[in-house]
Formats: sequence, C-alpha cells, structure tokens
Amino acid sequence: MIWRKCYPLLLSALWFLLGTLQPVSAQTPAATIQPPAGRVLFVLSSQQFHGNSTLPAVISFGEVVHAWDTFHSAGFTVDFVSPAGGAVPIDPKVLGPRLTERLQDQRIMAGLTHTQKPTQIDASRYRAVYYVGGSNAMYQVPEDAGLQRITRQIYEEHNGVVSAVCHGTAGIVRIKLSNGQYLLAGKKVTGYPEDYEDKTAAYFPHLPFAMRQTIEAHGGLFKAPDPEKPYIEVDGRLVTGQNYPSAPLVARAVVQILQQQQATAKN
Repeated sequence: MIWRKCYPLLLSALWFLLGTLQPVSAQTPAATIQPPAGRVLFVLSSQQFHGNSTLPAVISFGEVVHAWDTFHSAGFTVDFVSPAGGAVPIDPKVLGPRLTERLQDQRIMAGLTHTQKPTQIDASRYRAVYYVGGSNAMYQVPEDAGLQRITRQIYEEHNGVVSAVCHGTAGIVRIKLSNGQYLLAGKKVTGYPEDYEDKTAAYFPHLPFAMRQTIEAHGGLFKAPDPEKPYIEVDGRLVTGQNYPSAPLVARAVVQILQQQQATAKN
C-alpha cells in the first residue's frame, strides 16, 4: 500500500527537520535577553530608642521607599539587613498619605519585617549597599563588625558601590579597608551633620558621636551646604546624600554607576 512505501520517507524527512530545529532560547537574539541587573543591600538599624533613653527612634521609611522604587525600576532586587535581624521600627504617625499607603506594599514590608542578620548575608551576591537614615541610624550600625565586613567585601572584592543618605552616613564612618585606611579617607562625603541637629531637643545628648567631626577626623572631605535642599556627593564608587530629599538622587547615582559598569564589562 502507498502509506507503507511513504512511511520510511516520512520518517527520514521528520528526523531531518528535527535535526535542523534549535530550542527557542537558542534562536532568540542575545540582545533581547535581559540578564538580571543584580542585587542591592539596604542596611538599617534595629534600635528602637535613642541610646539608653525611652525616646523612640525609627528608620526613615521614606528613604527606604524612594530608593527602593528607583532600584526596582532599574531591575535590581533589594534585600534588607539589620544588626539584630527581624523587624525594624517605623513610626506611621509621621508619614504622609502616599507613604502611609506603602505600608501595605508587601514587596517592601516583608523585607522590613524580616530583615536578615549580617551572618546571613553573602556579600558576593550584591553590587551595591545602601545605608538608610532615620533617627535610629547612628546607633548599632556604625560599630557592627559584621556589617563593616560585608560593606568592605562589596566595595573591595566585588567592585561594588557604597552609598548612604542623611543619618545613614553614620554607618560608614568607621569602616576600614583591608589596607587599614578608613573608607572615607580622602573622599568627598555628605550626610546630616551635628550643625543641623536641634541641640535643645531631648534626643541630642544621646547621639553617640558628631557626624561631621568624626568624618573629618577619619580623613573625609565633608560638605553639607543646605539642610533643606537635596544634595549628594559622588566620589568614585562612594555615593552619599545630605538629607531626606536626597534619597532618590543617591539611588539614581548608584544605578548610573552600576549601569556604566555593566556597559563597560560588555565592551
């Protein structure tokens, strides 16, 4: 019968066609495949009070949200770490309507409720670190050896970017590189200095150190021109912001550096 004569020919043709086909992914032009941008580590303080007082201290939720939005839009994944791990303090009463809505954003809140401990962090996974400010940022974080090690590894071993905003800059003032020099030595830096603190406020005597004095003592070139206006300093792979409005500018500068690195690596 005809189908018996044609059957071997059909099989041969089928095997030939199968041999010429490639998986869909292999046929996709490389330019259309977008690799993940990478990960950014947000560093926060777990401290709930100013020093040993009963005065509440919290993170700056806005500095988290505005930076997270920028990194997320650029394709980066954000993780959260704090010295003690777990939930970090937030004061909903000081948030405006837009930020209050973001308290329901589980993409962010899940991370803030379950921050990792430094011992759980693999520095090799991150392209940048971002120190968040807030009234509690000068406590715990600056002296945490685990966080210092993570940041040093990201910066030195993985060519990563170190960034901080407002009081978050306190978290990097004591970091030393492997050569024994301070990370900030000889670099342009900004943050929220003691000059702009309310020295009559109850919290002020509890601050563990003076921001500007400490940075300058460690060789940093400190500048903070106006407490009300956004201002950032970019010195190589170090990006710092002066105050709350500077948070999105810091994040954008970090993204730009990382994108330039990625473009250079491709060439």
